[in-house]
Amino acid sequence: MGQFIELKAADGTTIPAYVAEPSGKPKGAIVVTQEIFGINQHIREVADGYAAEGYLAVAPATFQRVQAGVELGYTEADMGVGFKLKQAVEALPAPGVMQDLQAAIDYAASKSGGKVGIVGYCWGGLLTWRAASTLNGLSAAVPYYGGGMTTPEEIARQPKVPVLAHFGERDHWISVESVEAFKKAHPEVEVHLYAADHGFNCDHRGSHDAAAAKLARERTLAFFAQKLA
Repeated sequence: MGQFIELKAADGTTIPAYVAEPSGKPKGAIVVTQEIFGINQHIREVADGYAAEGYLAVAPATFQRVQAGVELGYTEADMGVGFKLKQAVEALPAPGVMQDLQAAIDYAASKSGGKVGIVGYCWGGLLTWRAASTLNGLSAAVPYYGGGMTTPEEIARQPKVPVLAHFGERDHWISVESVEAFKKAHPEVEVHLYAADHGFNCDHRGSHDAAAAKLARERTLAFFAQKLA
């Protein structure tokens, strides 16, 4: 359904992005922000899924500044590689990868002619939260189990757009206590906790939880339908 295009960030850096287009006129656009595994088959399938719902979906390769062509699986070794790449991106001088997300938002807006939302998973969930607080051109944001977004530093951010956040109760990376602290600090954010583990949305992982993934997707689609209309 999709194809790779090239985006140009504000500093002139070229970033590949997977773009999935709906069959008819887009009813808006969604930027899909990857986990630490690159624009792999799962992220492409997520983008295709949003395109099937009528949205133009754009998934930028947020590892591009440190390594091109990253496509990992979900083994322990893959996780180690992905974590190091994430650390390398996080260590870039500001604005770093955020300008790549801005380029994706701008492209999504111009190509779709509609409002733009952003969704992200794991590290992409953290980037989605940051995008909601710092970038321009968004109308809604949905972070899934954003690793790090419940730390005091990230909780201090103030979103500029409506946010819907999904977390797993059994997530060993993100404590329920920290999610509660996030909720208390951000009563304006719609937060949902699921009886599931980290990565519950990904049907390529052992932590996949079909019931949680289905409910979170239904809530996400309803949220985007309302905010991107």
